[in-house]
Amino acid sequence: MVAETKFFGTIDVEDDKLIEFPNGIIGFENFKKFALIFDKDQEERSPISWLQCMDEPLLALPVVSPLDILGEYNPIIEDELTKTIGDPADADLLILVSMTIPSDLTKVTANLKAPFIINAKDRKAMQVIVENQDYDIRFNVYEFVEKLKAKAGE
Repeated sequence: MVAETKFFGTIDVEDDKLIEFPNGIIGFENFKKFALIFDKDQEERSPISWLQCMDEPLLALPVVSPLDILGEYNPIIEDELTKTIGDPADADLLILVSMTIPSDLTKVTANLKAPFIINAKDRKAMQVIVENQDYDIRFNVYEFVEKLKAKAGE
């Protein structure tokens, strides 16, 4: 599928790489087809990818694995919810969280409260609100990294 994008120009995504969100994503329920975009030319893959809508060029969200931020992330999600994406095995699950990346990098945040749950096997996905009270909508990534550095003595 060929799509126009704001940040990446014209992209061609193979059909077997498309991710379907049957219910859309929060705030964009009418958009169902997405792809994960990253710079293939880099020697090392960046932890940040883009969830690019295939039908709306302006809709691209930076996403990252919450494990790359916290090291541990265990969202409480009702099993019934994941049935809409095929009731995947744990090994087939990919969990990503959206980020806000302003020009002031000390204000970079990740939304740990509403992760994207992707069934990598069937390429069906959903966004959920987790029940965990300790996961923030605006988790400050920069502050967390600085605390880790201080703890490690850097």
